[in-house]
Amino acid sequence: MPTSMPTPSPTPAPAGFRGVFALGGPALPVHGFLARLPAALCPIGTLLLINERDGIGDAGTIAAALWLGQALGGPVIGRLADRRGHRPVLLVACVANAAVLLALVAAVLGGLPLAARIALAVAAGLTAAQVGPLARARWARLAGEDKALVGAALSFDTTLDEVGFMVGPALAGILAVTVHPASALVLAAALGLVFGTLFALHPTAPGPTGQVGAAARGDVRLWSPGLALLFLVAVLQGAAWSGANTGVNALAVAVGSPGAAGLVWAAMAVTSSVAGFVTVARPGSASLTVRLRRTIAAQALLTLPLLAVSGLWGAAFAVAGIGLAVAPHLIALFGLVERAGPARRMGEAMTLAGSGLIIGQALAAAASGPLAAAYGYRAAFAVSCAAAAASAVLAWAAADRILGAVARPAPVPGLSPSPSSPPAPSPGPRRSSPGLPPARR
Repeated sequence: MPTSMPTPSPTPAPAGFRGVFALGGPALPVHGFLARLPAALCPIGTLLLINERDGIGDAGTIAAALWLGQALGGPVIGRLADRRGHRPVLLVACVANAAVLLALVAAVLGGLPLAARIALAVAAGLTAAQVGPLARARWARLAGEDKALVGAALSFDTTLDEVGFMVGPALAGILAVTVHPASALVLAAALGLVFGTLFALHPTAPGPTGQVGAAARGDVRLWSPGLALLFLVAVLQGAAWSGANTGVNALAVAVGSPGAAGLVWAAMAVTSSVAGFVTVARPGSASLTVRLRRTIAAQALLTLPLLAVSGLWGAAFAVAGIGLAVAPHLIALFGLVERAGPARRMGEAMTLAGSGLIIGQALAAAASGPLAAAYGYRAAFAVSCAAAAASAVLAWAAADRILGAVARPAPVPGLSPSPSSPPAPSPGPRRSSPGLPPARR
């Protein structure tokens, strides 16, 4: 009697960093990192260039205009990328953004009126290619139904953001001192044009997610209670950053070392990057909602020492402590955005969360700047502490109740990605909070 041979079990997909690099190859994260570096170069590059020539008043106004353009343009680019495919939208955005940035440099150096420079700054924000949010949407699409791999990929991508926001301001400052105050914006234009194009042309670029037109716009609802909650959390996170950043700058001015503010702030990016890489390697077993609540609470507690600092070393240690919670918090936040956003509008959902971060930074900057001028740097730190505390209260009060019911919309008949694109992840079963796997940004 023949003996039946045991059926070999399928080889599990690699996890952690190996699994992420197996998804898109080594070129994809390199192109994605260098293509998103302009997002870190442009704000500080704008401040350095205009402050050098026209003073901090004009510099702050034009930087705020850049932020406004990014906040408004991000969801629009995300929506277009979902409908038309990443490739054509990114190619147009990269070319347009490079041209507008160079025009902004020419306008500043040529002494054009403030209104013209503000208009160009808004245009630069509107045309920013949104590589970070679209990269996260791409990773989620590539990983498909393997939610542990989705978590690892988005955690890795969030950490790339943190590294970029550590490298970008430092690089902008070095170039401003050693080359020219305009060099950071010129470099941003070049990086966005070259590596944004490579990122757009990479074989993993998703095609359109469905029909273009009124039917496609109306059959998938973007907003949900879960996504609205996550947007508010993102706004408060941006406000917490901005208040702390304003306070660090005010403290540096108060002690007579304004140039040291960037180095102090970089301490947060260093510890946040390390925490992000650790999260990729060892994501743990807690659900995303639990991780969101824990990391927000940790960040709120770690923000409190800012109120006691009196020098730059103390501020550096304080913001370094905050950084330990930042990347894990963003990883959980964007992981839940991937769950709350409909698959066909994932790029738009990711850019919406990114716009929330920018809006929070702009609002807190508008509040904390005058407070710091009137009452000292601790007033700006108080804004940061208040925003972090409000975020923690919101997450602990509502995250489990609202996000525990997050589910994909039902599949829409006729939805199919382009033949050259990886398949979009299917909606899957309704998820409850305890079943949420490791996360990402």
